[in-house]
Amino acid sequence: MNNASQIILYNIFMTLPLFVAQYFWGDNLQEINLEKHAKYIAQTLLERGDTEALNWLFSVFPKQVIKKNLPDLKMSKKSTHFWKIYLS
Repeated sequence: MNNASQIILYNIFMTLPLFVAQYFWGDNLQEINLEKHAKYIAQTLLERGDTEALNWLFSVFPKQVIKKNLPDLKMSKKSTHFWKIYLS
């Protein structure tokens, strides 16, 4: 998919770029809101995201904010431990 298509889809969904939206395949993307669903977005991308999705996550939410909220995120123990070390 080219950049123009990604921009159009981004404008339709208003919150998630296409390369991030693919991780929310079971959700109604029109209802996902960065403010209301910040923890859900973070936990999903930290658990499943690729490098591009994680770079986007860290550009939207500061690493210190993610680190502070790690105990509240619903992730596997392995992922939680990895991100705790990575964000230290």
